[in-house]
Amino acid sequence: MICSYYNSHQCRSCSWLEKPYARQIHDKQAMLSQKLNEFNPEVILDPIMSEQVAFRNKAKMAVLGTVEKPILGIMTDGNAVDLCDCPLYSPVMRSTLYQLRTLIKQLQLVPYNIRKKKGEIKFIILTEAKGQFMLRIVLRSEKEQSKITHALAEIQQNMPQLIVISINIQPEHSAVLEGPQEFILTQQQQFPITMNNIPLFIQKGSFFQTNTAVASQLYATAKQWLDSLNVNAIWDLFCGVGGFGLHCITAQRQLTGIEINQEAIACAKLSARLMDYNKISFQSLDAAKFAYSQPNSQPDLVLVNPPRRGLGQALADYLHQMSSQYILYSSCNLDSLVADLKVLTQYQIQCVQLFDMFPHTEHMEILVLLKNTQYNKDIK
Repeated sequence: MICSYYNSHQCRSCSWLEKPYARQIHDKQAMLSQKLNEFNPEVILDPIMSEQVAFRNKAKMAVLGTVEKPILGIMTDGNAVDLCDCPLYSPVMRSTLYQLRTLIKQLQLVPYNIRKKKGEIKFIILTEAKGQFMLRIVLRSEKEQSKITHALAEIQQNMPQLIVISINIQPEHSAVLEGPQEFILTQQQQFPITMNNIPLFIQKGSFFQTNTAVASQLYATAKQWLDSLNVNAIWDLFCGVGGFGLHCITAQRQLTGIEINQEAIACAKLSARLMDYNKISFQSLDAAKFAYSQPNSQPDLVLVNPPRRGLGQALADYLHQMSSQYILYSSCNLDSLVADLKVLTQYQIQCVQLFDMFPHTEHMEILVLLKNTQYNKDIK
């Protein structure tokens, strides 16, 4: 991938960009093998690769510059850098970013100046699925909200690709991206992302993988692995909007999805209603607290997709003691995965696979199937 931002040192986020892509994959696979070898995995599968450009489905842009010349991008060495032409985004996303930049100027929304602590518009967060978008506009206060609401009909006419539009209020002078208040302006509130014919939805605060194509393969692989197992009951902890669990559900399986974020659970419930399975339950709870509140429950498989910090000692200890037959672990942090595996000592890695969700960086997504070596049931 050729990137003028990287070559001019304006943005160096893609820290591995100078490595040929084949070398990137080789180095990630070597890193994975080196860190997991102590656990004697039965099978390390070949990595799932990504497109090298236009793979990212989300743009988080600081709104910089002036009201006459707004800039969507980042600050580098004290200079505002416009990233509307970032090659990680699709052509339609780049075009939409240009339109939003023009809209900010037309509505006279003053970019927030960090040094002066003045201005109103802080960020735009744009998420894409098949040429449609969810737009979230982050303002410092409700002062300029009316400018956007009054122009909503015109915005939708000029940019029909924006099917969900909301305003978030973040009053703090800090690097926090968004605040607790969200005002959804459009009639449609949840943003649809269909993957492998599974209807998924996101809205504010809902985590979703930033590489749709690779995420589709990740979820499909989880389903494929579970199809070969004798699994009737699943706990999906850190379930988000339900991507993993809803791919793995069947008419015979019972699924319990747990996620702290209420909006994500609302989205997961919407998907479950559309899929019309009667053995699905999604609850907005802390994953560790839920697990500890179920002393007499033992699902056949626990599916976990924790944040970068991993499961944490308490939940890893509990899962070890609970001793389900299988654990399916999706991790975006190899180091925290290793730390958790050191707690889950009675589990053997049956198979592991790398998914290159984040090309041109050292980051990777890893899917691991663990089998309890002290459990009597066998794979079908």
